[in-house]
Amino acid sequence: MKGNDIREAYLSFFENKGHLRLDSFSLIPKDDPSLLLIGAGMAPLKPYFTGKVEPPCHRITTSQKCIRTGDIENVGRTARHHTFFEMLGNFSFGDYFKKEAITWAWEFLTEVVKLDKERLYVTIYPDDQEAHDYWHKMIGLPENHIYPLADNFWAIGQGPCGPDSEIFYDQGEEFGTDPANQMGGDGDRFLEIWNLVFSQFDQQKDGSFIPLAKKNIDTGAGLERMAAVLQGKKNNFETDLFFPIMEEASRLSHVNYGTSASGDVALKVIADHSRAITNMISDGILPSNEGRGYVLRRVLRRAVRFGKLLGIQDPFLGQMIDTVVEMMKPAYPELIEKQAFIKKIAGVEEARFQSTLNAGTDLLSELMEDAKKKHQTMLAGSSVFKLYDTYGFPWELTEEIAQEQGLTIDKEGFAASMEEQRERARNARAKVAMKVATPDTTKLNVSELTVEDKDGETEIVLLGKDGKEIASAADGEEVTVILRNNPFHAEGGGQVGDTGRLIGQSGVITVENCRKLPDGIAYLVGNVSEGVVEAGSTVRAEVDRERRHALARNHTGTHLLQAALKRVLGNTVNQAGSLVLPDRLRFDFTWPEAISSRQLEEVERLVNDEILTG
Repeated sequence: MKGNDIREAYLSFFENKGHLRLDSFSLIPKDDPSLLLIGAGMAPLKPYFTGKVEPPCHRITTSQKCIRTGDIENVGRTARHHTFFEMLGNFSFGDYFKKEAITWAWEFLTEVVKLDKERLYVTIYPDDQEAHDYWHKMIGLPENHIYPLADNFWAIGQGPCGPDSEIFYDQGEEFGTDPANQMGGDGDRFLEIWNLVFSQFDQQKDGSFIPLAKKNIDTGAGLERMAAVLQGKKNNFETDLFFPIMEEASRLSHVNYGTSASGDVALKVIADHSRAITNMISDGILPSNEGRGYVLRRVLRRAVRFGKLLGIQDPFLGQMIDTVVEMMKPAYPELIEKQAFIKKIAGVEEARFQSTLNAGTDLLSELMEDAKKKHQTMLAGSSVFKLYDTYGFPWELTEEIAQEQGLTIDKEGFAASMEEQRERARNARAKVAMKVATPDTTKLNVSELTVEDKDGETEIVLLGKDGKEIASAADGEEVTVILRNNPFHAEGGGQVGDTGRLIGQSGVITVENCRKLPDGIAYLVGNVSEGVVEAGSTVRAEVDRERRHALARNHTGTHLLQAALKRVLGNTVNQAGSLVLPDRLRFDFTWPEAISSRQLEEVERLVNDEILTG
């Protein structure tokens, strides 16, 4: 089966089981500041799992586009590491549970795509006797095809969690016979192709578990892995989801796949990264030096570098993108409409990187010359990492150039510098997660909460700190607050939230922002500036009205600016973000090149004319 056929077969199968088929969500998370990019099939559905938002259907199936770059250095070196991949999934929100999930997974694998039953194995959580009995007694799997593994429990701290059951395919003894590389090991013989998560417990603050009133199912099956199995390929890159892109890169570089290990890695990297580049730009991500844009820039430049390693001197990403669009358009027809735009954005970034690459080459030459003068035979790992981090040089390219000069590189020092950077990134992500943490709101009666734009008395129905509900907070503590009636406007559309004060009998909270949860509940972020404030107490809410009016004026300005830009530059201009503050505004938009002075003057004239007319 071709990759597109597998995707369609999966989605159609679960549609016939009463699931609502949804298109893949964007790679840009919606209303989830804790995520940089969508990296799992269930990630866009988190509000449905927590119960904060009612799903459009209690059975849903998707093929979700995902991006992961945590192991980007392994892309091309292993059989199944990717930056971009698709996760097939079927989900139940308080509807069916283990019996149906297991039955349908087995039916799809053995009757739809017709895998050999003898080659299928499963793992279960040791205490999950229910799953064991379904696999053994209902499905008929022999005991020697069911492996209990202590790691088969999915949890992320407090909240919904539960055991899971992974399905493995035995690729044969030619992939290894080491007993240590069985299910859950590092070997390639037993390939995990599907994971069924049974969310049946609610983990409490003390670590205990209580049964969930409504149990959920979350599954994930990698399309690329499934294709490798069904097409009889040794690795994902040899499937029809990747190989045509590798063939195009081979044609341009005159380097054939299978002739050298380094050449194969480069071809695989280009194929993988081209898929990521195409889909990230299609979803509105543009190259930049931070956030999602930095991820795109890193992936794109890495593809260009590996093109250099293959000997490709001219710009080539446009040809790669054409191939990706041709392959993926049956499932993602929007790629056709955006093809020219994607190529333009990628082409501009590719051209810009050429000068950066040349600058890195010059710095490497200086490092090698300095090492020779000092009679050193090894380049410092920290210097090699600087080349990698600042100029986009992979250590492989640095090593290759250094070897030509009789030098080696300090790989251990490079790895240490890399780990230091990862640790800084982990700490930064942890701080972001803490900032957005809010207490559990599922126990609140949402129907009793109102939003009326009027200062006055209201009740604190929930008081939180560091993601936990608290009874009171004292002077100096940062808190989150949910009010019975909320007159504060939440941030959204680039406009920051309202500020103001909550004045109680025994304390005052200075409100620094107002945000909104996925279910629509607005919550305030602030700090206790005087005394003590208690949950359940009555407070007087006062919104900074002068500041709000200034925000409203600047918000209107962003709409005027967008309309003027479209008139001057054309309808391909799309908003990519905005920031609306009381004293200024920033409008981000997609456009691949510098705007001329004449165009800027025309945009300014149009906006001012509209203001004067109003």
